[in-house]
Amino acid sequence: MKTLELLPPNDTMYRALVDRDSSFEGIFFAGVRTTGIFCRPTCSAKKPARENVEFFPSPNEALLGGYRPCLRCQPMDPERSAPELIQRLRTEVEKAPDGRLTDKELTSLAIDPSTARRQFKRYYGMTFQAYHRARRMGLALREVRRGESVEEARHGSGFESESGFRDAFTKIFGQSPTSAKEQGGLFAERIETPLGTMLAIADDAGLRLLEFVDRRTLERELSILRTRLKTNVVPGEHRHLSLTRKQLGDYFSGKNLEFTVPLAPVGSPFQLRDWKLLQRIPLGETRSYSWMAEQLGDKEMRRAVGRANGENMLCIIIPCHRVIRADGTLCGYGGGLWRKKWLLEHERKYVRAQEDSNLRPSD
Repeated sequence: MKTLELLPPNDTMYRALVDRDSSFEGIFFAGVRTTGIFCRPTCSAKKPARENVEFFPSPNEALLGGYRPCLRCQPMDPERSAPELIQRLRTEVEKAPDGRLTDKELTSLAIDPSTARRQFKRYYGMTFQAYHRARRMGLALREVRRGESVEEARHGSGFESESGFRDAFTKIFGQSPTSAKEQGGLFAERIETPLGTMLAIADDAGLRLLEFVDRRTLERELSILRTRLKTNVVPGEHRHLSLTRKQLGDYFSGKNLEFTVPLAPVGSPFQLRDWKLLQRIPLGETRSYSWMAEQLGDKEMRRAVGRANGENMLCIIIPCHRVIRADGTLCGYGGGLWRKKWLLEHERKYVRAQEDSNLRPSD
């Protein structure tokens, strides 16, 4: 029996298939009735007509549906890496993150500049040149915060003019390089998960945001962070991002579903109280909006609780997916009800496994 409730809407999946949207890697597999083959969302093969496609949540389900794996995209392979061109471009950036790659240089690398811009923007939501520029400025910020002089940071970021560097730095981070020594900036990293690509953002205070990149409110949340923290977001490395990536890997693999990464949510006093209460809901369990409202002091505040839960920027780690209706039915999840159901079942399965392990007699 196909667990269709774990899948996004069919129209969403077909659009992702046509667009070869890499953010849907691992979320669904497409079976093509006319060929008897099933593929990844990003398969480069010619796309079938909508009526000739059916969708499955796993390769095993597709196999049971009578389909064989595609030899081109190899959907049985568990690795889900970025497209080859994206990997090449990132590699070129890291060879000289403090420099620039012009269209002429891309052409000399046998990379078509227009294709690079188009694919990079589709995958990252920003142009390749914007990524490279943000990477350079992120490195400059890191050097400034480590105590390097502004002049040394300028040289390291490839700027010839001191005024040009200061202007670019201030435009991106909302503060001068000197001020940034104390305040710092926000660093971002994309993290691939079985439920789709997530964006993580952190600074020295802790993890500020963890969201699925297809969530419609993501741009508004980024704007809130920029405004309230008076800085900008750049791609880069940070110890809290590394820990988040590792702990998400452990979570989805079932190795360990507990998170210890420091959190620094940005919100109103009521939102912060609401989110703190969410963290008290035990793994593998659920609570109702009424229960939350009562715990917060007024059982009539269910709507306010719902809004605060929906404004939570730390998906999974602050577990708003563990809140359901009083009658036990699922409702209201920004990442989609199919993800909410998956997360709840995943956590319950983990808790049952832990309980069975504790009950098993030792040798």
